[in-house]
Amino acid sequence: MRIGAIVTRIMQQMIRDKRTLALLFFAPLLVLSLMYFVFNSNEPDMTLVVSNGPVSLIEKLEEADFHVIEKNDFNIANLNDEKYDGWLAFQQSQLKLTLLNDDPSTAKALKMKLSQVVQPEQSAMMKLTTDYVYGDENTAIFDIFSPMLTGFFVFFFVFLITGIALLKERTSGTLERLLATPIKRSEIVAGYMIGYGLFAFIQTTIIVVFGVYVLDIVHVGSIWLVLLINIIVALVSLSLGALLSSFAASEFQMMQFIPLVIVPQIFFSGIFPLDNMVEWLQNIGRIMPLYYAADALNGVMYKGYSFSEILVDLVILACFALVFMTLNIVSLKKYRSL
Repeated sequence: MRIGAIVTRIMQQMIRDKRTLALLFFAPLLVLSLMYFVFNSNEPDMTLVVSNGPVSLIEKLEEADFHVIEKNDFNIANLNDEKYDGWLAFQQSQLKLTLLNDDPSTAKALKMKLSQVVQPEQSAMMKLTTDYVYGDENTAIFDIFSPMLTGFFVFFFVFLITGIALLKERTSGTLERLLATPIKRSEIVAGYMIGYGLFAFIQTTIIVVFGVYVLDIVHVGSIWLVLLINIIVALVSLSLGALLSSFAASEFQMMQFIPLVIVPQIFFSGIFPLDNMVEWLQNIGRIMPLYYAADALNGVMYKGYSFSEILVDLVILACFALVFMTLNIVSLKKYRSL
């Protein structure tokens, strides 16, 4: 009888909590659907530029399902700008392959497949040599993921800790007492952003330094740019966590935002190539802050990009932070009208 009373109370409580019910039944379907579309994306086409190649070899490459582009006036800068997978050039006594290697798995598959096409003719033709624009033949797939993971962990932990901390500020009555004073909503948001931002800055610095100098995560570019990117990522996460905390009534409800806000961004942070996904899924990915964070981090840490080359990503991330902070100010209207 007493057990039945407990069960009844829990069922009534759950039925009254519409948000928890929605999360319980909707969130798994959302994540499962995303996984279905991501893992069922089209296989990437291997695009190979061929310079001064014989017709017979080009025909064999096309039969092997290579997307062949014939360009005799071509260089490494063009390969990087156009984001082709590789460039095969016939030079006097050798056959030279240059791989972009921005995705090591694609580069290795291309090299293996190409060797199967060229191998029968090598004795009669030329020796195949391979160069790499980024990394080398020992580059592992983790070298691509690791820069993105630093940004993800900064985003996740700042979001979680800040959201819960600000929720406690509101549920304990601290926020209401602040709103009872003449202080403006914008000043409250600025104060919270700066106060929690200092701790987010320290956390971000520790994560980056530990990842780069202790775990030896690949970093070709400037460590200062890596710190700058992650600090902006922390600011975006801080403002987003503060915003969503205003819609939660408890820590449990704050945790409910993780499968809806954090998990979907994992699929669009570069772990899965966005270009291979269907167009509507690509459009969803481009409204995710972690997409731009991962692009900037991968550019600096793996490709050695300069500040000017990641400026667009930084501006977009800053815009996300600005929008979230503005929405934070607006959300305070439900507690007090100034």
